[in-house]
Amino acid sequence: MLNSIIRFSLTHRTLVVAACLVVLLYGSFQATRMPIDVFPDLDRPRVVILTECPGLAPEEVETLITQPVETAILGASGVEAVRSQSSQGMNVIYVEFDWKTDVRYARQIVSERLATVPMPPGIRPQMTPSTSIMGQILHVGISWKPNTPSRQGKTDLENRMDLRTFTDWVIRPRLLKLPGIAEVIVMGGDRKQYQVLIDPIKLHDNKVSLQAVEAAIKANNLNTSGGFIEEADAERPVRVIGRLGPLPEKVIEDLLKVPVKDTTDPPVLLKHVATIVEGPAPKRGDASVDGVPGVVITIVKQPHADTRKLTNDVKAALRDLGPSLPKDLVINTNLFQLKTFIDRGIYYVEEAIAIGAVLVVIVLFLFLLNFRTTFITLTAMPLSLVVTILVFQMIGAITGTELSINVMTLGGIAVAMGALVDDAIVDVENIYRRLRENHALKVPKHDLVVVFEASREIRSAVLFGTAVVILAFVPLFALTGVEGR
Repeated sequence: MLNSIIRFSLTHRTLVVAACLVVLLYGSFQATRMPIDVFPDLDRPRVVILTECPGLAPEEVETLITQPVETAILGASGVEAVRSQSSQGMNVIYVEFDWKTDVRYARQIVSERLATVPMPPGIRPQMTPSTSIMGQILHVGISWKPNTPSRQGKTDLENRMDLRTFTDWVIRPRLLKLPGIAEVIVMGGDRKQYQVLIDPIKLHDNKVSLQAVEAAIKANNLNTSGGFIEEADAERPVRVIGRLGPLPEKVIEDLLKVPVKDTTDPPVLLKHVATIVEGPAPKRGDASVDGVPGVVITIVKQPHADTRKLTNDVKAALRDLGPSLPKDLVINTNLFQLKTFIDRGIYYVEEAIAIGAVLVVIVLFLFLLNFRTTFITLTAMPLSLVVTILVFQMIGAITGTELSINVMTLGGIAVAMGALVDDAIVDVENIYRRLRENHALKVPKHDLVVVFEASREIRSAVLFGTAVVILAFVPLFALTGVEGR
């Protein structure tokens, strides 16, 4: 078969050169469209369960939440490992599945098992969005410009609450719309809330319980349906509007008028037993940007998402938001970018490949002392690179997962470059030597015949040499299969 391939290539030289040029151009174009990352995709199918348990100690969280959930999930189909963390008012459980398990099937299995676990009142375990193992790709800092006249009339607390409000209600929803983003985590600032500050003395004087105040606030902050009214051939719905707000001043005004005890005359209103203020919600943790109080947004990507493309999309979305944000709001995207680390790592590997290629050119020319043979030998390098890219795409199309260009694949190509050039050198050098000997004969053979015979002469040595290199790496592939990537 190899003889036939060599004979066909020599007979149809123009066709082979044209086909190589087409493959080179098409492979180069596809290489620009492949995702680039630091490491290959190592995302094992995993489901993370988060349970908030306000007021519970770690021992109670472990007993009431962690153990029942772990017991229910351990026997699920495909589950290989379950790990948990129980802390003050918080529980996190990591459920890992087999590599071949589809993540959507894994989430369905966990959801079905969670539905059967009895939980204390008001506590509901939730599955977090599916994220990548290298999920945190970008940190964005949000802060106010220092010494801005429009902010000097407000206190630091008001500035922090306004900053968090803009981030939660304007910036975060816009970023969540981008395809490939799993979660947008906001840290820092102060969440604004309406705080009912109870006066215990007034509460006692009016003979009102704390539970009655809480029930009255809940009952007076909802909209209900009142049925419908028939008008001719139409039905008009009747709504009872009781929700507070929407303006902040209106919310406080309505809250003060909420009756907490209507059995007396006049009734006891909320303003008789409490004061209402706008204040910050209790928080754990804070953030600052360049030494100034601010908000830090962490962008978490979905599995198999292109980190570099997604980073550019986030930056473009933030630029589009500029006109709708206050002019004195500063958005800093240079706090942390995984894209920068990726570009630097890829650059260093590409630099190593380029230096290796230059050294190969120098060594080849010094040994062969012929430009044509050096050029022919070097054609194996770019052609092998683009064929590798096309093989990546073919494997991705078969397996349904998009392979990426990363430091490990480029490093492997750099190592394999020596074997590629070595095979080409052996073949070209033998052909060059046989052609030179043939031209010295009185009756020389046709050049194509000499090329065919010279290639066939050293073919077994080239094949066995390449096979030895491949066999040296076979144990690594076997080890990878045993460990599961």
